[in-house]
Amino acid sequence: MEAELMTLAASGATTVVGLMATEAWTQVRGRLARFLSRGEGTDAVDAELEESRAELTAARADADEATAADIEAEWRTRLRRALRANPEAAEELRTLLDELAPLQPSAPTVSVSNSVSGGTQYAPVVQGQNISHFTLNGSGVTAPEQRPGAE
Repeated sequence: MEAELMTLAASGATTVVGLMATEAWTQVRGRLARFLSRGEGTDAVDAELEESRAELTAARADADEATAADIEAEWRTRLRRALRANPEAAEELRTLLDELAPLQPSAPTVSVSNSVSGGTQYAPVVQGQNISHFTLNGSGVTAPEQRPGAE
């Protein structure tokens, strides 16, 4: 049960942080504040959510992914604690996340097409995005025309 609650908290945090930068945030913030306050006043939670949104907006403007990840981790921990304190709230959070799903920005559709031509290739072909610290070691195989005795 604990693993399930942790997964739910992680999903909730990802959804919440993803929606912080959308026009739907006002609706999301109020609903999440009510969920987290559990019947108490929502003003304090609402203020924390707004502070996180401001930090996230600034972090994304500065391309500061570490701060953005910290904000998500903070809300994941907060949701996990809320679920531990009240496991019955899990169903309420699942329902909330299901209702918020259509508000999430969709990932852009990317289509990639490649072709390699010009005969047999005797070297690795690498495709990717943001590749760093990449090393290729030879396999010892050489092209037939480079082998000793090839004509």
